[in-house]
Amino acid sequence: MTSPANSFARSDRLAMSSVRALLFVLRARAIFVLLLLLVLFSVLAPSFLTANNLAILSKHVAISAILAIGMTFVVLTGGIDLSVRIGAVGARPNAFNTTRFSEKLLEAAGISVNTIDLSEVFGSAALIANDDARVRQRIEQIHAYADSSAAPDESLRKMAKFAIVVDDWMASLGLTATAIQCWSSMQKNYGVSVCTVMSMMSEQMLPSACEVDIAGVVSMYALQLASERPSALVDWNNNYGSDPDKCVLFHCGNWAKDFVPDIRIGTAPILGTMLGEENTVGALEGRTPAGRMTFGRVSTDDLTGKIRAYFGEGHFTDDPLDTFGTRAVVEVPRLWELMHFVCLNGFEHHAAMNASHCAAPLPRP
Repeated sequence: MTSPANSFARSDRLAMSSVRALLFVLRARAIFVLLLLLVLFSVLAPSFLTANNLAILSKHVAISAILAIGMTFVVLTGGIDLSVRIGAVGARPNAFNTTRFSEKLLEAAGISVNTIDLSEVFGSAALIANDDARVRQRIEQIHAYADSSAAPDESLRKMAKFAIVVDDWMASLGLTATAIQCWSSMQKNYGVSVCTVMSMMSEQMLPSACEVDIAGVVSMYALQLASERPSALVDWNNNYGSDPDKCVLFHCGNWAKDFVPDIRIGTAPILGTMLGEENTVGALEGRTPAGRMTFGRVSTDDLTGKIRAYFGEGHFTDDPLDTFGTRAVVEVPRLWELMHFVCLNGFEHHAAMNASHCAAPLPRP
């Protein structure tokens, strides 16, 4: 009589054999397709496998083959890295369940995530002297980047030190982008907002997203690659008056200067009511002028094991908008249908935007 344990063991072995066979087929699929094509062409054209025809084919592919072999060695020796590395700075804020993501799904797509705790960043920043040449240089860069006349010197020093530590960490790991816990530990334990630093990174084509939104910064990076311009992360915030195709985009704010030419350093009034407005210096203010706009979102779906996305195009408008932070009014054709799609399919309230029309090569809703 066969014991249940032996039956389970045989089932496990069969399952593992099936998995190994499937993996072998997937890994060797290019070879199988090539063999299939050889058989197909041989049937359709009996002269296909003759020595003369094979010699002609070899001459045609020789140049491409030589180039491919050479580039293979470049990739293998690390000369070209086909993966994308993203840095998560701090833990996700408790209030933002919508910024959760599947690290495994991203890893399977060639996107790896490296982490650092905010305590490590704050500790390293505290070891940098105020008169360090790098601090002075960073403060000069901040002055040149945005109107910083309202920012206290101490806040600027904290921003500069934070930027130095994060830049060093990114360089040591070869990171392409970051998602940062921009509140509330930042204000409680460091006494500043780092929106300016994040804006400067995004402007330098090193996209940086708030609230540790890893999938959000992947969305920003996708738009950046498609347009070769900086991207930003926004909230689909609220409707604009009674126009069904217009809405307000907002963040408090860290948009790249590409979106807000009149950028200036201020505070975050909403956070300030809870954390003390003096601890929120570093948030940016500015209005995006009229122009082209592409939006989109990448999201990981754990239940189906898929990475989903939507992208589309619209326009920034010059409609009046009296508020704070980084902000814009946008017009998107059939906006309410888009919002219905976003909600029905469980996409997050964050979206990436880019000041261009570049959605053509990207997934549409």
